[in-house]
Amino acid sequence: MHFEITPHKSRRSTMSKRGRGGSAGNKFRMSLGLPVAATVNCADNTGAKNLYIISVKGIKGRLNRLPSACVGDMVMATVKKGKPDLRKKVMPAVIVRQRKPWRRKDGVFMYFEDNAGVIVNPKGEMKGSAITGPIGKECADLWPRIASAANAIV
Repeated sequence: MHFEITPHKSRRSTMSKRGRGGSAGNKFRMSLGLPVAATVNCADNTGAKNLYIISVKGIKGRLNRLPSACVGDMVMATVKKGKPDLRKKVMPAVIVRQRKPWRRKDGVFMYFEDNAGVIVNPKGEMKGSAITGPIGKECADLWPRIASAANAIV
């Protein structure tokens, strides 16, 4: 009698990790440093001073856990300080810097001196034309329009 043994393929390897689907794309798991209700600086020249995170795109969630964002994530945000025409509207933004250290694949722990985001449209094209300060490599890899406007990618 001849039996052929086939290796069992884990279901986990074919499925995407939970909470990272959708617009974030295929990204390495990072330390999530910006929960809902966090206020971040606005790093572009749209006239907004800071952004208030109200939700994170692509997070499915767990009971009583706040959805959190990291560098490269798209969030829905409102402008708390800035031009009156930008305030009191919900708009998409992409996180470009975070203070919380995260580990890169090469073992380096990386963090920035502030939390910052840029206002984008739903496709990921920037509303402004320039970015102040550096942006994370994780963000530049996912959002080419943001990478082209950045003066430094770290």
